[in-house]
Amino acid sequence: MIRRFLVAAAFLALAPSAFAATCSADIEGNDAMKYNVSNIDISKSCKTFTINLKHTGKMAKNVMGHNVVIAKTDDMKGIDADGMKAGLAADYIKPDDARVVAHSKVVGGGESTSFTVPVAKLGDGYSFFCSFPGHSALMKGTITLVP
Repeated sequence: MIRRFLVAAAFLALAPSAFAATCSADIEGNDAMKYNVSNIDISKSCKTFTINLKHTGKMAKNVMGHNVVIAKTDDMKGIDADGMKAGLAADYIKPDDARVVAHSKVVGGGESTSFTVPVAKLGDGYSFFCSFPGHSALMKGTITLVP
């Protein structure tokens, strides 16, 4: 009985570190216009969340570039339309677009980038997507806030 108690106490002492929130995610995009994930779980206990994007393809960013944009799902089409006008030099994001919570730069084949999202700015109904022209139809996913 005492032995079980000690084992349980040891487990509980380790539990906070064993179950600590992971405040980052790795995403890959490829030359077939696909991300390797369709949902990102973000713990509400994280103050910031880092997304690491790796382009696993070979094509240059001006041909098949990818980025990750975080915004309300309902704003995706408008952000895409304005981003197309902004062009590659602006990472296909309209400068100072208030609808964009955070975004990465556009990367080409073999390149990587990272960016940080302030978790307090997220809620229900948020998504991530690639704003390279024509990519968001296939390259998108949901953001889920978890306890």
